[in-house]
Amino acid sequence: MSTAPETVEDADAGELAAALREAPFVGVVSAANGDSLAASGVLARALRERSTPFQIRVDPVPDPLPGDGDDLVVGLGVTGGDLALAGHRRPASAAAAETARELGVDPDPVLALAGVAAADRPVGDAASLLEAAARRRTIDRRPGVAIPTADLAEGLAHSTLVHAPQSGDPELAEETLAALGVSVEPSDEGHRRLASWLAIEASTSSSSRAAEAVERALRPHAIPDGRFATVEGFGDVLDAAAREQPGAGVALAIRDGAERRSAVLDAWRAHATGTHTALADATTGRYDGVFVARVADEDPGRLGTIARLCRDFRSPEPVVLVVADDAAAAASTSGVALGRTMAEARRSVDADGQSRGGPRRATATFDDTVEVSRLITAFREAL
Repeated sequence: MSTAPETVEDADAGELAAALREAPFVGVVSAANGDSLAASGVLARALRERSTPFQIRVDPVPDPLPGDGDDLVVGLGVTGGDLALAGHRRPASAAAAETARELGVDPDPVLALAGVAAADRPVGDAASLLEAAARRRTIDRRPGVAIPTADLAEGLAHSTLVHAPQSGDPELAEETLAALGVSVEPSDEGHRRLASWLAIEASTSSSSRAAEAVERALRPHAIPDGRFATVEGFGDVLDAAAREQPGAGVALAIRDGAERRSAVLDAWRAHATGTHTALADATTGRYDGVFVARVADEDPGRLGTIARLCRDFRSPEPVVLVVADDAAAAASTSGVALGRTMAEARRSVDADGQSRGGPRRATATFDDTVEVSRLITAFREAL
């Protein structure tokens, strides 16, 4: 067995750094989300700098086990392994950056900040990372919408930070920009006009959370000379890649490059198209405290994004359950131990498979098709 301390939910940076210094090999098991993916990249770059062999696995339902012998297994965005950065108290990416510094390695602050944004935390709250990023390159808080590319229409259509009429439809996004009189290279006034329109469109949804949730997509931190147009857009890309094409996401997180950027942007476009389409076509039902959306897409990574978007922009209830025949995902507006709830629901319907999650998000996969009505009832009872 590994000599690392017993797993704790959110390891101290110094404790994790001490274990990493001694480990002959490090296995990183990351949840399939942008924060955990960014954290894996920050740790991987530090380990490479120290010539420590490592391996990264990204899984929508991760279950990290302790390492063999002196090998170390680190869980990111999940509990388990020898040590874990679960990301419940603070973003795993911010904790990983602190760990890198403890190891004597300067982390990439923009990568870590993108993880913070993907964790649904304000970038400005990570002051030390923001200062470090500003020392390396220009970062400006500007009006407008958070997108990863210079193409506004593409950004509006494929953003998973918001669900609005143009989501998943590039042609409609172009028509919207034309109607608003927003040019290809907009002025600050054009950015403000677009942001105001998006805020109003999002706020007309049935979800009381929409007006707050859309703030994630507004007034971004722009990176004029960066690999992505905004920090928040970069976070959106990381989250999509972790769920859609984790291999491409890991490759970019470990080492930047034009081909890697192209691959994750392709994953972002595919993920956005799939999730927005599935949400628009979902069959929905409202129960006391729970909003249910049944979808045809069974990809567990996509279901997690659908659950978040439905919670923020469609649901009048505080908890959302998205179900398919072979998988399910849930999201809530407050900490209600969704991981435990999903696990209990799965056991109640005698469904073999896996489930993992934390206070606000949970995902499950089933080995066989489950009876959706029974799963919904079991989930509501467990909640």
